[in-house]
Amino acid sequence: MRSALTSITALVLTTAMTGAGAHDHHPHETAAKAPSTVRIKLPDTVLTDQHGRTARFKSDTVGDRLVLVTFIYTTCTTVCPPLSALFADLQQRLGDRVGREVALVSVTVDPVRDTPLRLKAYAAQYQAGPGWSFLGGSKQAVDEVLTALGVYTPNFADHPSVVLVGDPRSGEWTRFFGFPGSDQIMARVRQLQAARQGAPIATGN
Repeated sequence: MRSALTSITALVLTTAMTGAGAHDHHPHETAAKAPSTVRIKLPDTVLTDQHGRTARFKSDTVGDRLVLVTFIYTTCTTVCPPLSALFADLQQRLGDRVGREVALVSVTVDPVRDTPLRLKAYAAQYQAGPGWSFLGGSKQAVDEVLTALGVYTPNFADHPSVVLVGDPRSGEWTRFFGFPGSDQIMARVRQLQAARQGAPIATGN
């Protein structure tokens, strides 16, 4: 299953980048940059997930888990599909740690159009299971979260291609730009887990 999802990720990424080069009507920031270490104060804003349930971002959605966050909108045809395919692969690799030790979070940058019904249909395309939340809500609430995470743009279609990996307990966050590989993300997750346990960094998944 993992190899199949990896192939899908590569195919979607290639298609997205080809399409973006040809006629991208909503140019995202995809330039390759080195990952950066950032300090983030998570807001406890109330958002709504793909099941129509309201929850506070920091207290409920993230809690005490490590968290992986990306940013999408359901009508996007360029960078959002490969980022979502990446998270589908990570969901497979993390297995039962998703929801228990690690939270996967996809925040829409187009909350006006991305209703819970739309987000649920989008999540189903990537076989999102428990522990992977697709979040929307009022524009004011979503903009508050996007601003706190450093990805807000006035035009949602210009949002940067970013994956955030962090530990809310220690406040350690890494911002990955463009299209990071799942191996790169998993390596960072292992580092954060090892730091929590005070143990040597493990290899493998």
